[in-house]
Amino acid sequence: MPIDVATPRMPDTGLRDAASPPMPALPDLAAVVALTRAAGQAIMALYGPGIDCWTKADDSPVTAADMAAHQVLSAGLAALTPDIPVISEEAVTAADLSHGAPAATFWLVDPLDGTREFLSRNGEFTVNAALIHDGRPVMGVVGIPATGRIYAGSPDGAVVIEPSGTTMAIAVRPVPDDGAVALVSRSHADRRTGDWLAAHGITRSRAAGSSLKLCLIAEGLADVYPRLGRTMEWDIAAGHAVLAAAGGHVDRLADGLPLGYGKPGLDNPDFIARGCWQSAAAI
Repeated sequence: MPIDVATPRMPDTGLRDAASPPMPALPDLAAVVALTRAAGQAIMALYGPGIDCWTKADDSPVTAADMAAHQVLSAGLAALTPDIPVISEEAVTAADLSHGAPAATFWLVDPLDGTREFLSRNGEFTVNAALIHDGRPVMGVVGIPATGRIYAGSPDGAVVIEPSGTTMAIAVRPVPDDGAVALVSRSHADRRTGDWLAAHGITRSRAAGSSLKLCLIAEGLADVYPRLGRTMEWDIAAGHAVLAAAGGHVDRLADGLPLGYGKPGLDNPDFIARGCWQSAAAI
């Protein structure tokens, strides 16, 4: 059943040009929401002490819950859109990393973003599925298994879906008169980020985990998230889709251009996710 919410259409990110491949018919957003909810339920069935955990080659942790959510999403998306390839963090290959985008349109999935938050049991971990077309996220769903809330973004706008099923349109907010609120990583805070905030006169900040940070900006609860350090495309693609649908932006720090997807290596440069906030240098 489609989600019936009257919201503004997603603004163009500027990544398309005259040679862009045609946009395919988008899958039913409600079906992707249902898959995200099912993946979250698979995670919560394993939430607690004593879960199997091991370390990947990049020294990041992975658990049985990551793999359970991966199975739900990869199988579900393959059934929903059999002609669209899926890149999941838990099944990515060296070839995927080397070649980047497998097609003009593909899914980017992070079955459990914030594994450290999951292991510390603070609730700030998410399930992420994003549809990428021509280098930009055109649909994305971010689920918060611990609370049951789900954020969704599409060309019809951005919404948050409560566990009760209540659906509410969301949008970025004007910067408050008493100054912007920045979001910083709960698990990856560093001195560079603190220096950047100081250089831009931002004195208020809030720590949060995983892709939830982009969704909080989309919901109008914060204004900017500088990420100075390595992330992978699947970490933020779904949150980017939600934020863009809510009127926000994710830009490369080096040149201010929109962040694109399907790059060789599938890793991101430093970036700024923001609502209405902008650097004084850009005004």
